[in-house]
Amino acid sequence: MALSTVTYSPTQKGIVISIPTLVLSVSVGAIMLFFLLSSLSTCSCPSSLQSFNDNNNGRGGLGEVDKKERISATQEDIEWIMDQIQANGLHMQDNILRKGINPRTRAQQLQDLIQFKGISHYEGLVSDNHTALPCPGELLVEEHHSNYGEPWAGGRDVFEFLAESSHLSPNSRVLEIGCGTLRVGLHFIRYLVPEHFHCLERDELSLMAAFRYELPSQGLLHKRPLIVKGEDMDFSKFGSGVVYDLIYASAVFLHMPDKLVWAGLERLVGMLKPYDGRIFVSHNIKFCSRLGGEECTKRLTSLGLQYSGKHTHDSLLFNHYEIWFEFRRSKA
Repeated sequence: MALSTVTYSPTQKGIVISIPTLVLSVSVGAIMLFFLLSSLSTCSCPSSLQSFNDNNNGRGGLGEVDKKERISATQEDIEWIMDQIQANGLHMQDNILRKGINPRTRAQQLQDLIQFKGISHYEGLVSDNHTALPCPGELLVEEHHSNYGEPWAGGRDVFEFLAESSHLSPNSRVLEIGCGTLRVGLHFIRYLVPEHFHCLERDELSLMAAFRYELPSQGLLHKRPLIVKGEDMDFSKFGSGVVYDLIYASAVFLHMPDKLVWAGLERLVGMLKPYDGRIFVSHNIKFCSRLGGEECTKRLTSLGLQYSGKHTHDSLLFNHYEIWFEFRRSKA
């Protein structure tokens, strides 16, 4: 094929091709190939494929594709997992010594860790053992998971209820008052974009468990949650201007004087998104009910808060329900 020059220019009617008169021996197949290649530059692909191309051509990566993440398990999910157990013929067994498995209590685990360190370990100084973030044995055997009077798995239940009741998205901002060892907070941190989970916690051992074990072991260090040691409902370290979609306190106000709870609510109102933002308080609101219904309503109204109702939610994994009281900001 003798093809000396080929030029083209896009127009409103498509591609105009100019071929010099000297070119005579262009095959039909070559022309069809040319049109095919030219059409790719003005792709009329299905919208899903075009979206994929857009996201990978400088307009965002795959991780930025917007999708709504499902939070709670569905009935279909539960039926699936039960089918898997049945299909494998599984039944609960006594956790006794058996081939390849040596059951240990947390106390025994800790003693083993202190005495034997591990099957393979470095001898000599701690500074020479290649451990980037040395963690105390008490945290490694997860003693802090028993601090709550109920299973650690209950933290997931709380997250699901609060996230769905508040209509959260990954871009929402959340403040927990008393996040402890992150039994609930871990799920929010994983769900939210980096730096959007904040917490005020007074207990030092709980904070050590959060920082030195839970965040690293769950692969969440990159989420950079803002967790602050403090008490007396002092939120000054979170900065001015931050506005939250959800503020919650799980079994925290029970242990505070009523006067301090009201002082805290007064500070929190300005940090809550007007109308759409929510405050959830668990177990009871005796700080309010002790005033009497009418007086409590007056007090809340004076702060710019409105009581929205009482809710209960059930645990997915064990026989337990929790009570939550919902408040919203009624003024901008």
